[in-house]
Amino acid sequence: MPNPTVEKLRTQFPDAVLDVSEFRGDATVAVTREALLDVARFLRDEPELRYNLLVDLTSVDRSSLGVEPRFATVYELYSIPKNHSLRLKVPLPWNGATEMPRCPSVTGIWPTADWHEREVYDLMGIEFTGHPWLRRILMPDNWVGYPLRKDYPLGGEPVYFSSDRDNPRFSHLGKQIMEGPSYPSELPEDVDSETHLVINMGPQHPATHGVLRLAVELDGERIVSVNPDVGYLHSGFEKTGENKRYEKFIPYTDRMDYLAAMNNNLAYVLTVEKLLGVAIPPRAQYIRVILAELQRIASHLFWIATHAHDVSGSIHSLLMYCLRDREWILDIFEMFCGARLTTTGMSVGGLRQDIPGAFPDAVRAFMDDFQGRLKDYEAMLTRNPIWLSRLKGIGVLKAKDAIALGVTGPMLRAGGVPFDLRKARPYSSYDHFDFDIPTATEADSYARYQVRMREMEQSLRIVEQALDRLPDGPFRTDDRKVAPPPREEIDDSMESLIHHFKLYTEGYKPPVGEVYGMAENPKGILGFYLVSDGTAMPYRLHIRGSSFVNLQATDLMAKGHLLSDLVTIIGSIDVVLGDVDR
Repeated sequence: MPNPTVEKLRTQFPDAVLDVSEFRGDATVAVTREALLDVARFLRDEPELRYNLLVDLTSVDRSSLGVEPRFATVYELYSIPKNHSLRLKVPLPWNGATEMPRCPSVTGIWPTADWHEREVYDLMGIEFTGHPWLRRILMPDNWVGYPLRKDYPLGGEPVYFSSDRDNPRFSHLGKQIMEGPSYPSELPEDVDSETHLVINMGPQHPATHGVLRLAVELDGERIVSVNPDVGYLHSGFEKTGENKRYEKFIPYTDRMDYLAAMNNNLAYVLTVEKLLGVAIPPRAQYIRVILAELQRIASHLFWIATHAHDVSGSIHSLLMYCLRDREWILDIFEMFCGARLTTTGMSVGGLRQDIPGAFPDAVRAFMDDFQGRLKDYEAMLTRNPIWLSRLKGIGVLKAKDAIALGVTGPMLRAGGVPFDLRKARPYSSYDHFDFDIPTATEADSYARYQVRMREMEQSLRIVEQALDRLPDGPFRTDDRKVAPPPREEIDDSMESLIHHFKLYTEGYKPPVGEVYGMAENPKGILGFYLVSDGTAMPYRLHIRGSSFVNLQATDLMAKGHLLSDLVTIIGSIDVVLGDVDR
């Protein structure tokens, strides 16, 4: 059946569409660089399409694939009102000389592209013409080279900075030297440091919850602008992932949003399974849902505990209460897989092991107790005058602005948009369960609190249904080229022994293709872009961190508020820096 979006693009831009392909249900349209802005604006504004959410923007260095031109930018688009998705790809002609490959900036169409384009500029060395402030975002300003290019070394080599550029010993790095614009100041050009006071909040400030620096422009105590400065924790997960077998990367996902390891595991293994085209047994799907929803509750508990502690020391006791309940969930995780925080609890094809016999009773005991505890926490906060005065009307982010900035999760739903991938695009059996998507309309910090509290209630509903209907059967696929055979089979079957040996020594090899997978994490959409060249390691692995995208909204939410309100605003985003500085 012809894709209506593709047909409209062919009709509207007959000379711009270079190629159309489909793999695992993902449609990819390659368009010319010159037509990108017109095509993007048409996809966003056409009433029958309305691709209003730019989910992700990345790039691929295709030099090792033998594809010309070497670089291409990739745009993952989604229409919230139509529930359609599309991948745009833009090949970038490049003469290979000292200048950088160039691509038009789409920040004027989808403002969320701001940080995405800076990341591509920083790590792949692609210049986006028309970008409002193009500079490095994760690497130091004087770093030499673009780490995600295929000719950039993996590690163990000397680190170069701009002071080395004129050294003849480093002449071989000529094409790896940043040729884009540079700025003597670390502040955007529109920051008036002569008239206003500019202060640093972080990167060691306790309310930033990690190594986050905020350059705050103040008129008295009123905030004029806030410019988050990230990259202090940059972990290089993508470069690492492109040099690990698919299965070996799962432990790394634990360490991104380290408060939601099970959710991270699920998003990644779903993407690899989509690439492989493998089916997952119902029992494994249900158990995955139980683990993911328990993790959602644990993440929200940690958020409310620290947020209440940040905005008011008088609610300090709530920190201890919430962490006590979170520890109970971590005990359940430890029962399941032996780990508490970085669980690596899921594997491609299902689960590493089945749940133990005591698992359902342990979960039910927690749920029975927690339902009452949740009411106690609401009694402590919902009408608390200090809580109300610190959150009500603070950090408003309207739905239209949130979508433009790519914000998802509770922050978007607090603005009245009932968008949740578990409902819009159910995965791992979520369509088997009855649950609601909590929303609010005020779009402020208090609304985000309300949404997260209601989400914990809905997670309890989902877990209860999953336990009641938990099917029997295998806990992972019986495809022996993807998942290891049971131990008892190895004793009796030479074929199973061979599969086991090859799986652990060589890994599985997905077909050539590219996919995008995403899941609804506690903080919003977590996405993975995978390109397979047919080997056991991903050719390209890109991660969309929900905290990275959501943090872009800080400036808009903070304008006009008091400096003290910035603590509330940052806390209401629920940011984890491992999810930002992937």
